[in-house]
Amino acid sequence: MRVNWDYIKLVCLSIAVVGLYGFADHRSKLKKVDGITVKFVGDNNLYITEDAVNKLLIQNYGPVKNRGKEQLVLNTIEEVIQSNAMVKNAQVYLTVNGELVSKIVQRKPIGRVEGISKFYLDDLGERMPLSKHHSARVPIITGEITGKTLEDAYVILNYINGDDFLRKNVIGIHIVKEGKYQLRFRMENFVVNLGGVENLNEKFKNFMAFYAKASKDLSLADYAIVSLEFNNQVVCTKI
Repeated sequence: MRVNWDYIKLVCLSIAVVGLYGFADHRSKLKKVDGITVKFVGDNNLYITEDAVNKLLIQNYGPVKNRGKEQLVLNTIEEVIQSNAMVKNAQVYLTVNGELVSKIVQRKPIGRVEGISKFYLDDLGERMPLSKHHSARVPIITGEITGKTLEDAYVILNYINGDDFLRKNVIGIHIVKEGKYQLRFRMENFVVNLGGVENLNEKFKNFMAFYAKASKDLSLADYAIVSLEFNNQVVCTKI
């Protein structure tokens, strides 16, 4: 009977590979977490710090460093980090060197509400608490704060953030009442009566045409109110 040595070699090689993999996997599970690294993705303005993340983990999950890798539940750690009101998303993974890495995307404020309650409005239109670590430079929202008027303010802010000139120059939204909103600009003394949130593209197109002409005529300082409330026209009130 002829022995098929190639077959025997293949079987032995397979057993050796499986054995080495099992040994490496066993050693990996016995490894302890060597360190923790927190990486913030995107905006460099930190509304939550690395120390705050570490404290959050210790308080809600327990110590992580020097803990066995097999004891960690990465999904649970992600949920603990995402429970912080400043965090939009978190991804947690272990490196081959035993380092626990947390990649964190923070929530992004686009407006700041100043009233009885003070909070940010984020880029999803949700309320976001103020941070003790950093104050965002975003338009201030004042006046009659309700669920509906905040929804409208969010629509206005989204439009403003899509235009480079408006994003750099609009510093405030004042809510007179539902459907009646005013804008304040960084360098100008006049108030812009926007009216409601309908036809924003047409309203701002008319405003930009007015602004370009008034800048050329050096007459911007002559106006107290610029109204965009009327169809396809800009109505100005002089000082």
